[in-house]
Amino acid sequence: MLTGNYACAYGAKLARAEVIPVYPITPQTHIMEKLADFVSHGELDAEFISVESEHTALAVAIAAQATGARTFTATSAQGLVYMHENLFVASGVRLPIVMAVVNRALGAPNSIFPDLSDALDQRDTGWIEIFVENAQEAHDMVVQSYRIAEDERVLLPVIISFEGIIISHYMEPVELMDQDLVDKFLPVYAPKHVLLHPDRIMSVGQILMDDSYYMEYRYQQQEAMDNALKVIPQVDEAFGQVFGRRYGGLFEAEMMDDAEMVLLTAGSLASTSRAVVRALRKEGLKLGLIKLRTFRPFPIQELREIFQNVKCVAVLERDVSIGAGGVIYLEVSHCLYGLKKHPRLIDYILGLGGRDITFEDVSQIARDVYQEREKETLGHSIRWYKVRGLK
Repeated sequence: MLTGNYACAYGAKLARAEVIPVYPITPQTHIMEKLADFVSHGELDAEFISVESEHTALAVAIAAQATGARTFTATSAQGLVYMHENLFVASGVRLPIVMAVVNRALGAPNSIFPDLSDALDQRDTGWIEIFVENAQEAHDMVVQSYRIAEDERVLLPVIISFEGIIISHYMEPVELMDQDLVDKFLPVYAPKHVLLHPDRIMSVGQILMDDSYYMEYRYQQQEAMDNALKVIPQVDEAFGQVFGRRYGGLFEAEMMDDAEMVLLTAGSLASTSRAVVRALRKEGLKLGLIKLRTFRPFPIQELREIFQNVKCVAVLERDVSIGAGGVIYLEVSHCLYGLKKHPRLIDYILGLGGRDITFEDVSQIARDVYQEREKETLGHSIRWYKVRGLK
């Protein structure tokens, strides 16, 4: 039995992270406390570096990774926002850092409970972003993420996101990977090009003028992100062959063959939604589930194909882009734009600040939307759910 935080820490240990820069922030702190415990007891041979801020934690991770060391760090909410400047640096110089982001609502007002907006806000920084459903997936994805990030076709940093308190602090059964199997699946990090080396002095991240290669740099990042669309499913398949667990690659689809209406969600809400879909299927409702795992790169073409015959999609998301709607809803809207035949789309913003979303809540939403699936108009397409005082 492990918390999501401890499961993640065990993943970093098994991946043999070599440099771990840290700055504590609730609800992420226990990841770094556990890794400090591993290092102090000689269970992990790594440089554990305590710094004065999250901005510095990522700066140290960038420098360490640039010397050819496998690097891991973690943060949450305000800490992630404080790192924002350096997120662009890590991806811009193509460093395969892996970082856990334990989702927490951004203040003000302050909360230690989850809202996926902290990670979703980083969508333009050039990091791969993967959302996980539970402690087991958090554990497994640390190892998968290094293999994805270090692939020569990719060479981009990865954020693994899971919800604070709900996943980070609650205990679940977790099957720990075997170290020998991990070592075979994830070889020792040996980059062909080490950016920082005393025998090969070079300038990194230098200033480029207006008619320089800045645009080509950005295009190469886009190419790498496009490559990740292929690499992520390949790594997931290889992981399944070794460890017996697969997560669907870019997204997990369930009961989609004849689905007329679909619930699309990410993170822990997928567990509740899956239970609802299975229960309502027994009542004859043709429901399907899409658990979105990879937000960056966003699986545009893959979702376009799977939604061809669906009448309606309800996006359930624990986040919001103030003034526009849910962040995932906006991405799905873009994904469906231009299709001759596409499902109607409804967005449910719910569970912000950790507000509980029950089986009954998701079941009611699914029933309501299922009744609307044949309508030409759907009323409000963006719906705030369970807001006090809102009729």
